[in-house]
Amino acid sequence: MRFGTRVDIAAPAARVWEVYRDIERWPEWTASVTSITALDGGPLRVGSRARIRQPRLPTTVWTITEFEDGRSWTWVAGGPGARTVATHTVEPLGDGARAVLSLEMTGPLGLVIAKLTAGLTDRYLALEAEGLKARAEGTR
Repeated sequence: MRFGTRVDIAAPAARVWEVYRDIERWPEWTASVTSITALDGGPLRVGSRARIRQPRLPTTVWTITEFEDGRSWTWVAGGPGARTVATHTVEPLGDGARAVLSLEMTGPLGLVIAKLTAGLTDRYLALEAEGLKARAEGTR
């Protein structure tokens, strides 16, 4: 099951990327995340892992599987019967930027979880998009 949202941001793509890639500061600008702990030193890259705590969801370790600096990353989490893939993309849009967020849950257990948490997932994606917009535009 696939979820997604996008938001246009009145800030340069480089600024949006700067905010987005600073994952440990996400709790400052989105209520969808309680804490993120980077588990590997250095900047984000393929193989980087992060432990994420979110309200009403189990703590999960995500691993970056695709990374294009300044543009996007994809990270994956899961276990037996479930896999979640989340992609974060920043696109230039005139003088501003567009952030595109997508999340896909697969596997027999993943599909059940997706159906049970669809409303929460949509809400968290919206909170992340709006929080990113506010932080990048300097209003949060």
